[in-house]
Parts: sequence; C-alpha cells; structure tokens
Amino acid sequence: MNNYRYIPKHVCSREIRFGLEDGKIHELRFIGGCDGNLKAIGKLLEGREATEAIRLLKGNDCGGRGTSCADQLACALEEALEEEKSA
Repeated sequence: MNNYRYIPKHVCSREIRFGLEDGKIHELRFIGGCDGNLKAIGKLLEGREATEAIRLLKGNDCGGRGTSCADQLACALEEALEEEKSA
C-alpha cells in the first residue's frame, strides 16, 4: 500500500492522510476540521475505489469557499492516482 499526505487549501482541515492499494482508499484521516463529519467520510470511503470517491466529492462546496474538505480529498486522490500512474 502506498501512503499519501496532502495539505488542503482554503479549508479547516490542515492535512489529509490516506493509503491507496489497487486503486482503493484505506486508512483515510483528516487532521483538523469537523472531526465527526470527517471521521464519517473516512469510514464511508474505506475500501472504496478512489475514482468513485472523486466522482462523488469533486466540487462539493463549504460555506461559499469554492471548495471543502471533501473536495480537497478529491484533489488529493487525483494527485495520488496520477503519481501512481506515472510510477
């Protein structure tokens, strides 16, 4: 399993950590942000395809910021998948 760290932009969470194995999300954790909601996202996405999570979460907005922790997760997953493709 490859582990990733992502520093989100313009949201309350300070860091997103996750692993990818065969394109599936594992051990997703947000550092900072809305603790209960972000833990729930981690539980809901455990073992799911990263591409499915991107499709569901990309563009989600929080308070008119133009992004959200969920949207930033989609960005992080896209970067990780691109990195894995080029490795």
